[in-house]
Amino acid sequence: MNRTQEQLVALGGVFQAAVLVDLVARTGQVNERALSCMISSLLIRDPGATLDVYGGDDTELQEGYKALAGALEREPGGVQREPLRYALSLVGLERQLSKRGDMLDTIGNRLGQIQSQAEHFGITHENVLASCGGLYEDTISTFRQRIQVQGDMRFLQQSANAAKIRALLLSGIRSALLWRQLGGHRWQLVFSRRKLLKELYPRMRR
Repeated sequence: MNRTQEQLVALGGVFQAAVLVDLVARTGQVNERALSCMISSLLIRDPGATLDVYGGDDTELQEGYKALAGALEREPGGVQREPLRYALSLVGLERQLSKRGDMLDTIGNRLGQIQSQAEHFGITHENVLASCGGLYEDTISTFRQRIQVQGDMRFLQQSANAAKIRALLLSGIRSALLWRQLGGHRWQLVFSRRKLLKELYPRMRR
Protein backbone atom coordinates (compact mmCIF):
# COMPACT_ATOMS: atom_id res chain seq x y z
CA MET A 1 0.00 0.00 0.00
CA ASN A 2 1.20 3.52 -0.72
CA ARG A 3 0.97 6.26 1.88
CA THR A 4 -2.25 7.76 0.49
CA GLN A 5 -3.93 4.35 0.58
CA GLU A 6 -2.86 3.87 4.19
CA GLN A 7 -4.21 7.31 5.07
CA LEU A 8 -7.52 6.40 3.44
CA VAL A 9 -7.78 3.23 5.53
CA ALA A 10 -7.32 5.27 8.72
CA LEU A 11 -9.70 7.98 7.50
CA GLY A 12 -12.16 5.24 6.60
CA GLY A 13 -11.92 4.18 10.24
CA VAL A 14 -12.84 7.68 11.37
CA PHE A 15 -15.87 7.76 9.08
CA GLN A 16 -16.83 4.17 9.95
CA ALA A 17 -16.99 5.10 13.64
CA ALA A 18 -19.07 8.16 12.72
CA VAL A 19 -21.50 6.09 10.62
CA LEU A 20 -21.96 3.56 13.43
CA VAL A 21 -22.55 6.33 15.99
CA ASP A 22 -25.26 7.74 13.73
CA LEU A 23 -26.80 4.27 13.31
CA VAL A 24 -26.96 3.58 17.06
CA ALA A 25 -28.35 7.07 17.72
CA ARG A 26 -31.12 6.77 15.11
CA THR A 27 -32.04 3.07 15.28
CA GLY A 28 -30.52 1.61 18.46
CA GLN A 29 -28.99 -1.11 16.23
CA VAL A 30 -25.46 -1.79 15.06
CA ASN A 31 -23.76 -4.58 13.10
CA GLU A 32 -21.88 -6.75 15.60
CA ARG A 33 -18.89 -7.37 13.32
CA ALA A 34 -18.51 -3.68 12.52
CA LEU A 35 -18.76 -2.80 16.22
CA SER A 36 -16.20 -5.48 17.11
CA CYS A 37 -13.79 -4.19 14.46
CA MET A 38 -13.89 -0.62 15.76
CA ILE A 39 -13.66 -1.50 19.47
CA SER A 40 -10.83 -3.94 18.75
CA SER A 41 -8.92 -1.14 17.00
CA LEU A 42 -8.59 0.59 20.38
CA LEU A 43 -6.56 -2.31 21.73
CA ILE A 44 -4.08 -2.69 18.87
CA ARG A 45 -0.98 -1.02 20.29
CA ASP A 46 1.82 -1.90 17.87
CA PRO A 47 0.40 -2.82 14.45
CA GLY A 48 2.73 -4.20 11.81
CA ALA A 49 0.65 -2.54 9.08
CA THR A 50 -2.21 -0.04 8.97
CA LEU A 51 -4.79 -2.70 8.06
CA ASP A 52 -3.79 -4.70 11.15
CA VAL A 53 -5.57 -2.06 13.25
CA TYR A 54 -8.85 -3.17 11.64
CA GLY A 55 -8.34 -6.92 11.73
CA GLY A 56 -6.10 -7.32 8.69
CA ASP A 57 -8.42 -6.04 5.97
CA ASP A 58 -10.91 -3.24 5.34
CA THR A 59 -14.06 -5.36 5.06
CA GLU A 60 -15.68 -3.60 8.00
CA LEU A 61 -14.70 -0.11 6.79
CA GLN A 62 -16.90 -0.14 3.70
CA GLU A 63 -19.67 2.04 5.13
CA GLY A 64 -17.02 4.48 6.28
CA TYR A 65 -15.53 4.56 2.78
CA LYS A 66 -18.99 5.24 1.34
CA ALA A 67 -19.55 8.17 3.71
CA LEU A 68 -16.04 9.50 2.99
CA ALA A 69 -16.59 9.26 -0.78
CA GLY A 70 -19.88 11.14 -0.43
CA ALA A 71 -18.11 13.92 1.46
CA LEU A 72 -15.27 14.16 -1.06
CA GLU A 73 -17.57 14.08 -4.09
CA ARG A 74 -19.64 16.91 -2.63
CA GLU A 75 -22.77 15.66 -4.34
CA PRO A 76 -25.69 16.80 -2.15
CA GLY A 77 -27.40 13.43 -2.44
CA GLY A 78 -24.29 11.52 -1.38
CA VAL A 79 -23.33 13.47 1.72
CA GLN A 80 -24.24 11.78 5.01
CA ARG A 81 -24.50 14.95 7.04
CA GLU A 82 -24.39 13.71 10.62
CA PRO A 83 -21.56 11.18 10.03
CA LEU A 84 -19.59 13.91 8.24
CA ARG A 85 -20.09 16.27 11.17
CA TYR A 86 -19.04 13.60 13.65
CA ALA A 87 -15.98 12.63 11.59
CA LEU A 88 -14.70 16.19 11.28
CA SER A 89 -15.29 16.74 15.00
CA LEU A 90 -13.32 13.58 15.82
CA VAL A 91 -10.37 14.86 13.78
CA GLY A 92 -10.51 18.17 15.66
CA LEU A 93 -10.77 16.48 19.07
CA GLU A 94 -7.79 14.23 18.30
CA ARG A 95 -5.65 17.30 17.60
CA GLN A 96 -6.60 18.69 21.02
CA LEU A 97 -5.87 15.34 22.65
CA SER A 98 -2.42 15.16 21.03
CA LYS A 99 -1.38 18.18 23.11
CA ARG A 100 -2.43 16.57 26.39
CA GLY A 101 0.28 14.13 27.45
CA ASP A 102 -1.41 13.56 30.80
CA MET A 103 -4.64 12.54 29.14
CA LEU A 104 -2.85 10.28 26.67
CA ASP A 105 -1.17 8.53 29.62
CA THR A 106 -4.56 8.05 31.29
CA ILE A 107 -6.03 6.60 28.11
CA GLY A 108 -3.07 4.28 27.60
CA ASN A 109 -3.23 2.98 31.17
CA ARG A 110 -6.96 2.38 31.13
CA LEU A 111 -6.90 0.70 27.72
CA GLY A 112 -4.54 -1.81 29.29
CA GLN A 113 -7.20 -2.59 31.88
CA ILE A 114 -9.88 -2.76 29.18
CA GLN A 115 -7.70 -5.24 27.26
CA SER A 116 -7.89 -7.61 30.24
CA GLN A 117 -11.65 -7.12 30.43
CA ALA A 118 -12.02 -7.86 26.71
CA GLU A 119 -9.99 -11.05 27.03
CA HIS A 120 -12.28 -12.19 29.85
CA PHE A 121 -15.72 -11.12 28.60
CA GLY A 122 -15.33 -10.60 24.83
CA ILE A 123 -14.71 -7.40 22.89
CA THR A 124 -18.36 -6.27 22.54
CA HIS A 125 -19.52 -7.31 26.01
CA GLU A 126 -21.53 -4.60 27.78
CA ASN A 127 -18.85 -4.32 30.52
CA VAL A 128 -16.14 -3.62 27.93
CA LEU A 129 -18.32 -1.08 26.10
CA ALA A 130 -19.17 0.59 29.41
CA SER A 131 -15.47 0.86 30.28
CA CYS A 132 -14.62 2.34 26.88
CA GLY A 133 -17.55 4.74 27.15
CA GLY A 134 -16.47 5.74 30.65
CA LEU A 135 -12.93 6.39 29.43
CA TYR A 136 -14.26 8.69 26.70
CA GLU A 137 -16.47 10.47 29.22
CA ASP A 138 -13.58 11.03 31.66
CA THR A 139 -11.17 12.34 29.00
CA ILE A 140 -12.43 13.55 25.62
CA SER A 141 -15.77 14.72 27.01
CA THR A 142 -13.98 17.20 29.26
CA PHE A 143 -12.86 19.32 26.28
CA ARG A 144 -14.80 22.50 25.60
CA GLN A 145 -15.57 21.27 22.09
CA ARG A 146 -17.97 18.35 22.45
CA ILE A 147 -19.79 16.21 19.93
CA GLN A 148 -23.54 16.63 20.11
CA VAL A 149 -25.01 13.36 18.86
CA GLN A 150 -28.41 13.68 17.17
CA GLY A 151 -30.89 10.84 17.04
CA ASP A 152 -33.99 9.24 18.53
CA MET A 153 -34.24 10.01 22.25
CA ARG A 154 -35.75 6.56 22.89
CA PHE A 155 -32.40 5.06 21.92
CA LEU A 156 -30.08 7.83 23.12
CA GLN A 157 -31.45 7.60 26.67
CA GLN A 158 -30.64 3.89 26.99
CA SER A 159 -27.41 3.51 28.96
CA ALA A 160 -26.17 0.61 26.81
CA ASN A 161 -26.55 2.71 23.64
CA ALA A 162 -24.89 5.72 25.27
CA ALA A 163 -21.92 3.49 26.17
CA LYS A 164 -21.74 2.14 22.60
CA ILE A 165 -21.79 5.65 21.17
CA ARG A 166 -19.01 6.89 23.46
CA ALA A 167 -16.94 3.76 22.83
CA LEU A 168 -17.33 4.25 19.07
CA LEU A 169 -16.37 7.92 19.35
CA LEU A 170 -13.22 6.83 21.21
CA SER A 171 -12.43 4.40 18.39
CA GLY A 172 -12.90 7.25 15.92
CA ILE A 173 -10.35 9.29 17.86
CA ARG A 174 -7.96 6.34 17.62
CA SER A 175 -8.40 6.24 13.83
CA ALA A 176 -7.92 10.01 13.61
CA LEU A 177 -4.65 9.63 15.54
CA LEU A 178 -3.53 6.93 13.10
CA TRP A 179 -4.47 9.15 10.14
CA ARG A 180 -2.40 12.02 11.50
CA GLN A 181 0.54 9.69 12.25
CA LEU A 182 0.42 8.62 8.60
CA GLY A 183 0.70 12.25 7.49
CA GLY A 184 -3.01 13.00 7.08
CA HIS A 185 -4.26 16.56 7.55
CA ARG A 186 -7.53 18.39 7.04
CA TRP A 187 -6.31 20.39 4.06
CA GLN A 188 -6.19 17.14 2.07
CA LEU A 189 -9.96 16.96 2.26
CA VAL A 190 -10.16 20.35 0.56
CA PHE A 191 -7.25 20.41 -1.89
CA SER A 192 -6.59 16.72 -2.65
CA ARG A 193 -10.12 15.49 -3.19
CA ARG A 194 -9.53 14.08 -6.68
CA LYS A 195 -6.36 12.28 -5.64
CA LEU A 196 -8.08 10.78 -2.60
CA LEU A 197 -11.11 9.66 -4.60
CA LYS A 198 -8.88 8.05 -7.25
CA GLU A 199 -7.29 5.89 -4.55
CA LEU A 200 -10.53 5.38 -2.61
CA TYR A 201 -12.78 4.02 -5.38
CA PRO A 202 -10.76 0.78 -5.89
CA ARG A 203 -11.04 0.06 -2.15
CA MET A 204 -14.84 0.27 -2.23
CA ARG A 205 -16.85 -2.89 -2.85
CA ARG A 206 -19.91 -1.59 -4.58
